[in-house]
Amino acid sequence: MQARNTFGISAGVAMLLLSVPAIRGASVPSARDTVVRLAGQIRKADYEGDRAALARFYSELAPFAEDKELSSRVLYWRGFALWRRAINGFNETVTAKEQTRDLEQAVDEFNRAAAKDPAFVDAKVGTVSCLGLLIGLSQGDRARVQELIARGAPLRKEAETAAPDNPRLLWVLGMNQWYIPPEQGGGQVKSMETYQKGLEAARKQRGSITDPLEPSWGEPELLMSLAGANLYRTTPDLDAAERYAQSALDMVPNWHYVRDILLPQIRKAIEKSKSQDKP
Repeated sequence: MQARNTFGISAGVAMLLLSVPAIRGASVPSARDTVVRLAGQIRKADYEGDRAALARFYSELAPFAEDKELSSRVLYWRGFALWRRAINGFNETVTAKEQTRDLEQAVDEFNRAAAKDPAFVDAKVGTVSCLGLLIGLSQGDRARVQELIARGAPLRKEAETAAPDNPRLLWVLGMNQWYIPPEQGGGQVKSMETYQKGLEAARKQRGSITDPLEPSWGEPELLMSLAGANLYRTTPDLDAAERYAQSALDMVPNWHYVRDILLPQIRKAIEKSKSQDKP
């Protein structure tokens, strides 16, 4: 009769028993961990111009929208995903109807976030930007434009009063001022001054926001906008445009718009300027 290898059997059983608690006790990501991960993926998808991913992550955040502790920030990042999905659409052949739908839904998300946390300035900043973009998409519909202005103006004033040095607010204000006539408080010079003020504020605040669910973006966006402003201003400063664009890309190397669209446009303009200077 063959002897049984009781040691091998016992060792195998022991290993199996030891592995069961490990499997059962494997850590499950908390709601906060999941939301933090999705917020990071939204930021990444925004920079990469991945509109499909932005829509997907927007949906994946839905189960957490009523979480007692996280809801205002969940709603913010849901709004952010659609906001940036609409903005990235300007670099593609996306219909105004689709962009409008994204922006209107983003406004709903931002408004819900602000209702959950009335002191949450960044939710109001998102709404102000979305309403400004909707104004741009509604040219030709005077009544609609007036309605959007009436909705946005009080929120802008609230945000400016509560957080005048918020870099993200200054980024949004600078964008809006670019299209407002100087006699009405806007213009290219005013816009660029606001971007510069925002950049200085962002650099002062760098590293002060440690909670990944709190909006801390802004510095790269302000650099990008200063690059574009120096390219498209009435008297372009192409060296400054290239410098700002490269600084933005140094901070966010995977930024599709800056890397693949804006910086090549600037360098093409530089080459054209050099060729025109030749005798």
